[in-house]
Amino acid sequence: MSADFGGRSGRQGKLSQWLRGRRPKQAAGDDGRETLLLAAAGAGLPLAPAAHPAGYRCSCDRVGCPTPARHPVSFAWQTQSTTDHAQIERWARHQPQANFITATGMVHDVLDVPLDAGREALDRLLEAGVEVGPVAESDDGRLLFFTLTRGTPEDEDEWWPCELDCHPETMDEHPGLRWHCRGSYVLVPPARLPGDDDPSVRWVRGLEHPLPDPLSLLEYLTDACARYADGRPDPTGAAWPLRH
Repeated sequence: MSADFGGRSGRQGKLSQWLRGRRPKQAAGDDGRETLLLAAAGAGLPLAPAAHPAGYRCSCDRVGCPTPARHPVSFAWQTQSTTDHAQIERWARHQPQANFITATGMVHDVLDVPLDAGREALDRLLEAGVEVGPVAESDDGRLLFFTLTRGTPEDEDEWWPCELDCHPETMDEHPGLRWHCRGSYVLVPPARLPGDDDPSVRWVRGLEHPLPDPLSLLEYLTDACARYADGRPDPTGAAWPLRH
């Protein structure tokens, strides 16, 4: 690894390259994962380690975990989240199976919608020439639109609490939409869900796309979600994040 990551000396970088060359073949996938995580951090997304699949269960010790492999491993994830490359490298190498979450409401928000509605909205946004940023697809039936954060309003009452972010299906005007802002998080690609060997959360539009204003996407997303809800209910189970 070059001196640019983690401020290492050239000698340490050469040593790291030699050590990587001595790793077993399984590490090749880990290197790709680490590159994607560092790219996310480089784009300003603060990261923290998350649970990972253990077969069809969660790696955490909670019996009947309601959000398996989707939650942070630490209760201090908000203060732990970082874009520091050296720290992310340490986490990725010491916890090779871990998923990672990105804490929202600091630099970015995430508009999280049912997959079919999200695909329809994405097509309409691109056809209309609206700037769309990074987009991730999750195998649990969601499409995640990464946007700029709403910022810190002068009136604290303007903030939505995390619980409302997670249960928007109770709001008729935003059926199926979850707006992850302050106090919330989402899995960042690449991530795996229980039962999957390959990444279950992956980029469909990469981090080379700048983060857009969320309000520029909101009308398209809510309109698509409303039409989707008219035809069939939100297929997902428990909303997350949940307190664990």
